[in-house]
Amino acid sequence: MSRKVESNTIRGGENFQDAILVGVSRTFALTIPQLPVPLRRTVTNAYLLCRIADTIEDDPGVKPGEKEKFHNRFIDILNGREDVRVFTRDLEQNLSMKTSPQERELVRNTERVIQVTRGLDAATQAILSHRIVVMCRGMPAFQRCPRREGLRNLGAMDQYCYYVAGVVGQMLTELFCDYSKNIARFQDPLFDLSASFGQGLQMTNILKDIWEDCERGACWLPRDVFAAHGYNLSELHPYFNREAFAIGLRDLVGVAHGHLRNALAYTVLIPAWESGIRRFCLWSLFLAVMTLQKISENPYFDASSQVKVSRRTVRHAGGITSAVCRSNVLVRALFAWAARRLPLASDVSTYRESKRAV
Repeated sequence: MSRKVESNTIRGGENFQDAILVGVSRTFALTIPQLPVPLRRTVTNAYLLCRIADTIEDDPGVKPGEKEKFHNRFIDILNGREDVRVFTRDLEQNLSMKTSPQERELVRNTERVIQVTRGLDAATQAILSHRIVVMCRGMPAFQRCPRREGLRNLGAMDQYCYYVAGVVGQMLTELFCDYSKNIARFQDPLFDLSASFGQGLQMTNILKDIWEDCERGACWLPRDVFAAHGYNLSELHPYFNREAFAIGLRDLVGVAHGHLRNALAYTVLIPAWESGIRRFCLWSLFLAVMTLQKISENPYFDASSQVKVSRRTVRHAGGITSAVCRSNVLVRALFAWAARRLPLASDVSTYRESKRAV
């Protein structure tokens, strides 16, 4: 392939990335454009790679054993050992109608996303490949277990959140440190907080989407937390034993709140002049905090739409966080105000693999 043709191919892939991002993620479509230009293409590509892996994991029509095979084949694509067109054809044929048209379109264009990946420098490709491998090898373990009754305990939920989102926090941290030597000075404390940041965001999504997940036969809640209040997750239903369920839900809101406090500590470690990266972190953080507030105020909700943050509120939050993002004092004060009515767990732990784990 000539350099001109290769350049045009990559540019076409980048245009596709920008277009599909709006369809597959409302949050990241808002936050990624806040990043410095050199990071936008890379982080968009990283997110879409993760989204392809998530689509395999989420689709109820793909059997657990087949999910693991597709995850392994996706790893092979990243390592240049699999024909991406054959993979795309096979995966698309296995997807159910419950996969959204936008996610189906993303899968259909996996080759274009991979073309952008292969246009990145070798160090960046290594970061993306390593973290996607960890994700794709970790998620199948949860597909082999019955999910209708929830996860065994809070530790299992920690582990699940790590493979789905904590690893993404680690990947982003490596990309940020690779981008800026000033950020790299704080690499160790950032890395220590990165998995917790991802877990806070993922726990918020799990709590918001409880009933939609329940409808498709999935439950990512920990049985031990609810059993402590006399609630059996095998009987999960929005109108069953509502008081006991609300207490367990409030406990998990407190745990997620603790992780988001770690996300705040992560964000203020980013040098103040890196305002684009700070905005990227803060928008995600404050959207999660506002969602937790809505869940805490209405624990009897029976649809995610009832606790979803409105677009108007999202825009308002974006404007406020942009205005204060350079000041640690103001950022901390804004967080304290936004989270003022949230419960807080006394102890927050997170599952983490080592930096060099595969």
